[in-house]
Amino acid sequence: MQDILRAVGLFAVTNVDDLVLLALFFSRGVPAWRVVLGQYLGFVGILVVAVAAAWGASLLPASVLPWLGLLPLALGVKAAWQAWRGGEDAEPVASGALGVAAVTFANGGDNIGVYVPVFATTGITAYVIVFLVLVGVWCAAGRFFATRPVVARALSRWGHVVLPVVLIGIGVLILLG
Repeated sequence: MQDILRAVGLFAVTNVDDLVLLALFFSRGVPAWRVVLGQYLGFVGILVVAVAAAWGASLLPASVLPWLGLLPLALGVKAAWQAWRGGEDAEPVASGALGVAAVTFANGGDNIGVYVPVFATTGITAYVIVFLVLVGVWCAAGRFFATRPVVARALSRWGHVVLPVVLIGIGVLILLG
């Protein structure tokens, strides 16, 4: 049960930006089936890369694994720097399932950086199952937010602040392992 709760939390904090992208896709009139299919395709690609990298990391000695926390820590510092400088992600322009998948995968670099050390130090199966279920929940939430402009604006405004804090926190927790 503890792994499931951790997986839910990890998914939520690493995909806040994805929720904004989903809301943008839905608000631009991209057909729902294309958004959902594209989101799943892109996220499965993220998981394949993260699981493969974690398996490779599992060949490392146990004493080295906490140092994998430097990756999400660095990503968090980079995201904080970009947020401080005022950089924002470009709005998605894709309208097909493959375009949504490409945006999802490209936007998932930070996810991979966080998932690899977590997968290398815990059980992968529960995380993957929970993540795949939550992709559907995220799609439904993105559609919901697309119909509530106030919520969508708030996510867009504060998501860039929350993400770096969370990434840095995850990196520190893994380092302290």
